[in-house]
Amino acid sequence: MASVGVIPGRTPQSPGPGAASAGFPSPAPVPGRGETEAEEENEQELAETHLCVLWASGHLGIAYYDTSDSTIHFMPDAPDQESLRLLQRVLDEINPRSIVTSAKQDENMTRFLGKLASQEHREPKRPEIVFLPSVDFGLEISKQRLLSGNYAFIPDSTTATEKILFLSSIIPFDCVLTVRALGGLLKFLGRRRIGIELEDYNVSVPILGFKKFVLTHLVSIDQDTYSVLQIFKSESHPSVYKVASGLKEGLSLFGILNRCRCKWGEKLLRLWFTRPTQDLGELNSRLDVIQFFLLPQNLDIAQMLHRLLSHIKNVPLILKRMKLSHTKASDWQVLYKTVYSALGLRDACRSLPQSIQLFQDIAQEFSDDLHHIASLIGKVVDFEGSLAENRFTVLPNIDPDIDEKKRRLMGLPSFLTEVARKELENLDSRIPSCSVIYIPLIGFLLSIPRLPSMAEASDFEIEGLDFMFLSEEKLHYRSARTKELDVLLGDLHCDIRDQETLLMYQLQCQVLARASVLTRVLDLASRLDVLLALASAARDYGYSRPRYSPQLLGVRIQNGRHPLMELCARTFVPNSAECGGDRGRVKVITGPNSSGKSIYLKQVGLITFMALVGSFVPAEEAEIGAVDAIFTRIHSCESISLGLSTFMIDLNQVAKAVNNATKQSLVLIDEFGKGTNTVDGLALLAAVLRHWLALGPVCPHIFVATNFLSLVQLQLLPQGPLLQYLTMETCEDGDDLVFFYQVCEGIAKASHASHTAAQAGLPDQLLTRGKEVSDLIRSGKPIKPVRELLKEKQMENCQTLVDKFLKLDLEDPDLDLDLFMSQEVLPAASAIL
Repeated sequence: MASVGVIPGRTPQSPGPGAASAGFPSPAPVPGRGETEAEEENEQELAETHLCVLWASGHLGIAYYDTSDSTIHFMPDAPDQESLRLLQRVLDEINPRSIVTSAKQDENMTRFLGKLASQEHREPKRPEIVFLPSVDFGLEISKQRLLSGNYAFIPDSTTATEKILFLSSIIPFDCVLTVRALGGLLKFLGRRRIGIELEDYNVSVPILGFKKFVLTHLVSIDQDTYSVLQIFKSESHPSVYKVASGLKEGLSLFGILNRCRCKWGEKLLRLWFTRPTQDLGELNSRLDVIQFFLLPQNLDIAQMLHRLLSHIKNVPLILKRMKLSHTKASDWQVLYKTVYSALGLRDACRSLPQSIQLFQDIAQEFSDDLHHIASLIGKVVDFEGSLAENRFTVLPNIDPDIDEKKRRLMGLPSFLTEVARKELENLDSRIPSCSVIYIPLIGFLLSIPRLPSMAEASDFEIEGLDFMFLSEEKLHYRSARTKELDVLLGDLHCDIRDQETLLMYQLQCQVLARASVLTRVLDLASRLDVLLALASAARDYGYSRPRYSPQLLGVRIQNGRHPLMELCARTFVPNSAECGGDRGRVKVITGPNSSGKSIYLKQVGLITFMALVGSFVPAEEAEIGAVDAIFTRIHSCESISLGLSTFMIDLNQVAKAVNNATKQSLVLIDEFGKGTNTVDGLALLAAVLRHWLALGPVCPHIFVATNFLSLVQLQLLPQGPLLQYLTMETCEDGDDLVFFYQVCEGIAKASHASHTAAQAGLPDQLLTRGKEVSDLIRSGKPIKPVRELLKEKQMENCQTLVDKFLKLDLEDPDLDLDLFMSQEVLPAASAIL
């Protein structure tokens, strides 16, 4: 019996169908899609940023490299104070893995970096501070590094002059500090070989683009405010398999608004949340898109665009792999689906109103280069064959030589069966069967079963055959015919691989030459994704469009709602808020515990924040004026690692507001002063408010919730138009207290702490005693102990004294009655009296 085998590891696949004559072939489903998405998530988790900063003559130059998209971001020279507040804001937002700067620095930068290095509690990790020689930051050498860099988005065919002109249109070479920071960053990347530590030394760090970022017109919000307003809230992942991978988003504003379909949309939404802006043009452009998609007749187009956006994948990661020649078989399918969906977005946006800038940008900037990329990939790549063989394979009719070799490889089984039959005729009659097999890199071999008589290695020798090896009780030989096949057919499998790899390299070059278009696709698609997500949330939750009034210093909110609380409560009572002009800039809110004071403060802060990121807001109407910062003292973020008491943390938060708030700032303070004794806490709160009231028209917009009714009763604050008292409306129904959760003008008469204590389940006896003591303090009368409790204690002491006398042994010769009376009887008698 003769048989045949071809062993490249699997049976050769038949070529897939070619591209359709019109349009593009529909992308086939991607096997292992979950693995691809998990891989993208891992890349995001491992993403790092490396920042380079220079400070001179009151200006900052900043540039950083983001490994998640292999892009360098830079900020043009910007003025900063000696305290380097702008630099601190950049570090808080970017959270770099390393900070690179010159070894020659002035005192301000040295002090700042020293303070940063001493922050052992910094989350999630303290950055590494790297000093490079000042010569590495020279202006001319930095320009030379920038102009001589190997960038994937610039085609190799570009001349030196064209490259200089192109880079000059992106990088502000007139910003000296920025150019020097970019040069130092390139030096650091080349020295550390970020992301390519295991690659050959001639492989450079992939750079897929330069992007400018600015921090002008931004609203200042610190991490405490993000935490207490629940804008972000991280929680440990419940899955034991994902605990080590980090945290998940809990109930937060970001969590309920994040309906993005692609990872880059989610990343951009988070960026917008960390960069609320006062740029009215940018804010209104976002709101225009949201309002368009909220129209009932545009619901279908919104859903279609959302479906297309779900196919926009991690293009920078694929481009980075192409640059490093690490492209995976699945990357071509993912890239094709991304480009295919981008063309769908372009065609859809061309039918939408071009008066909206985003639709116009997508319609114009999704150029024919995308059509070219999609056409090349669709006509060249065999998606099914690539995934089946886990390598790049091409469709038929691309290369005649490859087609011929594949035809030979496909026809090998029947051909080799005939060769094996002829070989069997020439073998010893004791050999029952044989087969001719093909093994890549080795060639054609004759395989025969091992006979019982072949016990030793010397028994393997057969005349006319060259023994090669023994495997699975099969003896493999070279014969004259197999040697002839090696010469005639060669190593087909490896030849096909080599030729297809060459085609893949050529295709990669075509794609990398158009990398800038793909990067722009990702930018615009992620922006569209975010605005569609915000529109979807606004539709479901009943949000309305805010208005912006630069002349209004403050905010006006009509029937506003807390965006998180309204989702958790059965019913939610909306409240209005108004702070603007020269009246009521300081609002003192009193009311019983659990009446809704804290929710009201957070509601004002959240609605203002949502308007400043360009989202619709939970209110009937909202008018937002010029707001440059939001400060809060609502909740103490306690931490043992900080080494600070709760009250000290409260003081730090208030001090930050006192020292930095301007007339355009919004300050929210809840129960400040309760962390120390009543008199000192009340005095501090009154002093802070009097300080702000003394500022007159430049006083910030302040909302203060407090249970210190003495603040009003003792008239500790000067009366005037700047001060307004608010309270939470309640009604006493017998012994019960009914909360209306409605804000109104006025002053609370009592804190009604006993009602809250009763709801918490304290015994009636304690509540009665508490009210009695409270009334005595309020009336200025002395507080006397409870007689029933006093008598009960006296009886216990008397019983103790009697027990001691009964235990006394009067016949004991060592008994000292004087000692017994002084140590036992007299103290007990004193306790009784």
